[in-house]
Amino acid sequence: MEKIDNLAGIYQEIAQATNAETAIKMYNLFKGQQITFPQRLYNIDYIRSYVKENYDGHNIRELSQKFGLSDRRIRQIIKEDN
Repeated sequence: MEKIDNLAGIYQEIAQATNAETAIKMYNLFKGQQITFPQRLYNIDYIRSYVKENYDGHNIRELSQKFGLSDRRIRQIIKEDN
């Protein structure tokens, strides 16, 4: 097993957040590539489905915070499904 201290830069950060094995897997999968991670974790279909199932008439703020969307956008999603 590799020591985390032996890893370079971002791989050391990944290993500290997860483990050395994960950092090595990411190296093997993505070495030489520049990767940008989107700010949104969930796709819009999942968000729509979740909002539809969990909206109780009073929790727009909670839903907007969960998905990093504005209250206005959550209202739009609710309106789309009606």
